[in-house]
Amino acid sequence: MTPMAPHSTPRPLTVGFDLDMTLIDSRPGIRAAFRALSKETGVPIDADLAVSRLGPPLEQELAHWFPDERIQETADRYREMYPVYAIARTPAMPGAREAIAAVRESGGRAIVVTAKHEPNAKLHLAHLGIEPDETIGWLWAEAKGEALHEHGASVYVGDHIGDVRGARVAGALSVAVPTGPCDADELRAAGADVVLDDLTAFPAWLRSYRADPA
Repeated sequence: MTPMAPHSTPRPLTVGFDLDMTLIDSRPGIRAAFRALSKETGVPIDADLAVSRLGPPLEQELAHWFPDERIQETADRYREMYPVYAIARTPAMPGAREAIAAVRESGGRAIVVTAKHEPNAKLHLAHLGIEPDETIGWLWAEAKGEALHEHGASVYVGDHIGDVRGARVAGALSVAVPTGPCDADELRAAGADVVLDDLTAFPAWLRSYRADPA
């Protein structure tokens, strides 16, 4: 997909954030949910392996463990079980709250754009007291670019090369954190404009960016 044209009229700063392994460490909760799903279905699932490759939609992970004809029903069941097993076990990533606050303090808007089932994404954020202006779910990689463009995001922060691709489609600056399955070199090779160690470095970066966005 080619990058979308920039908006013709200026908008206030809008920063998009990925959710899993960017704002939240979803590994403990997802691991527990996969283990519960394995027990209920009788299908062996290596939950540790599954959480080592978070980012793409759930259905892509389930395809490693279930035949095609069972993937959709299993995905639906997983999403039903998820709040019971995952929400309370999932902490915020270091710097997550401060990153959202930094956007707000700069006069901007913070949105979350994630591949996760949107109701479960909102449960995570509410449980952790993280309050973005908008939360948009069900979108992965290039499809994230559509939502970012629609909401006027000029920056997108994520941990996966799919997030870099989404930022590119939206014509947004890609800010990457190697806190998920992709390391810093992978993120740079995919085209990330900025790679921070983690979100604790984001407020200082944002102040610098606002002072000199070029």
